[in-house]
Amino acid sequence: MRKSALQIERADYTPKMPEVLKGNVQVKEGAATKSVSDEAEIAKLFPNTYGMPSLAFEESKGGMGLKQPINVGVILSGGQAPGGHNVIAGIFDGIKRLHSDSRLYGFILGPGGLVNHEYKELTSNIIDEYRNTGGFDIIGSGRTKLETKEQFDKGLEILKKLNISALVIIGGDDSNTNACVLAEYYAAINAGVQVIGCPKTIDGDLKNEQIETSFGFDTACKTYSEVIGNIQRDCNSARKYWHFIKLMGRSASHIALECALQTQPNICIVSEEVEAKQQSLDDIINDIATIVAKRSAEGFDFGTVLIPEGLIEFIPAMKNLIAELNDFLARYDTEFKMIKKSEQRSYIISKLNEKNSALYASLPETVARQLTLDRDPHGNVQVSLIETEKLLAEMVKNRLDEWKKAKKYNGKFSTLTHFFGYEGRCAAPSNYDSDYCYSLGYTASMLIAAGKTGYMSSVRNTTAPASEWIAGGIPITMMMNMERRHGEMKPVIQKALVKLDGAPFKHFAAHREEWAFETAYVYPGPIQYFGPSSVCDLPSMTLQLEQKGKLQ
Repeated sequence: MRKSALQIERADYTPKMPEVLKGNVQVKEGAATKSVSDEAEIAKLFPNTYGMPSLAFEESKGGMGLKQPINVGVILSGGQAPGGHNVIAGIFDGIKRLHSDSRLYGFILGPGGLVNHEYKELTSNIIDEYRNTGGFDIIGSGRTKLETKEQFDKGLEILKKLNISALVIIGGDDSNTNACVLAEYYAAINAGVQVIGCPKTIDGDLKNEQIETSFGFDTACKTYSEVIGNIQRDCNSARKYWHFIKLMGRSASHIALECALQTQPNICIVSEEVEAKQQSLDDIINDIATIVAKRSAEGFDFGTVLIPEGLIEFIPAMKNLIAELNDFLARYDTEFKMIKKSEQRSYIISKLNEKNSALYASLPETVARQLTLDRDPHGNVQVSLIETEKLLAEMVKNRLDEWKKAKKYNGKFSTLTHFFGYEGRCAAPSNYDSDYCYSLGYTASMLIAAGKTGYMSSVRNTTAPASEWIAGGIPITMMMNMERRHGEMKPVIQKALVKLDGAPFKHFAAHREEWAFETAYVYPGPIQYFGPSSVCDLPSMTLQLEQKGKLQ
């Protein structure tokens, strides 16, 4: 198979990792932990894995290794994120160091592979082909939810057959929620199988004090920012288009905010601020139109607008509508699907409460239909299918046309729309993600060696040189709360949203007026893999501001 020049060079890259992991380690236990909320309910649901201490690895003078080899299984779950292959490489190298006869098995196409007994052994020849590469194609991924006793028992059959004593689930908040449930079940029945999670999602919404960032966020944002910078260069050259750019990130605006910090667009909407200010769709349209008009008055009939994918769900009135739609479709799904498409809109209008019914009836036909499409595996509206960028571009144009008739605006307004999502999910990982992911995988192998279950691999202090990173583990139950899913209250990992009092948003808020009117575009260019560390190894601006309060 032909390889690109970059693939060949990246195959020889040796990821940097915490110094402590290079020698013999021992576990240092912290204080007992508790869930972020709903403590009594979470403790009751997870009696065997709740309240465990946080862990950190430290140097040990004792020998490191296992008397017997261990067999480990690994699952890639959910959407792809750059660096997943390096997590697997880190697990492989870690268990081989513990005992050279240890073996790693990958379950094919996600959790479904565990249930359906579809797997392959990952040997050194296979692993070496995928080091430092993007994608999840080494074993594929899937969105099957592990949530029933039948699934757990079916999975246990193949784990026992392969003599697998530990399973690593690499995924986002929902996938690691599944890992937590699985760990609890196997502990309750003394199955003899440990379950460890790894934090994956480009959305950046799986993080806390112990999990600084989810892997893939850094690479995806740098990939999107390169293209946004290219568009802004064209925008500033042609000087005749407003670009409305929607960015992946269904539940939080971390990607949009990070890309704004990197590229300095004229406008970036932050969903969490929209919700906090109780803004309506009309408020958002007015805000954008006002900036367009002011720039036009200065002779600038061009600009860029960054839009988070999940914006619609954060507009309070829309959020209420979607919540009722989610419950409604969960309750009447079969009945709804039997109704003719031409009659579905009026059927829904007749079933919603008065306020939501009026709002739904006021939406354009295309948006209304997109809100009632099949839900994702977690029961949520598929916001990626809602063309928010086109909706906003069209509504801003209509508002400006109104102002033109009223002689409040006399500019030109032409738009181009974009959605950046899949372009960043399988990009070749940045040096940061290559290093971070390898360290997460290696840490997972050490957690297995320490006999832990129900933990998520944690690597912290990542704005410092990699040698100074802190490796350990955090109980997954520590991140959990109760939320409504499919009309029922379920234990899930709490999503980390953009904090409006956090350093990244404050930096953005302090500069956005300047960026709106002065055309202060930054052009990041492509990800750099070779060269000075000051260019190649930089973490995200979000991390820099959160950890150091300043940008390098």
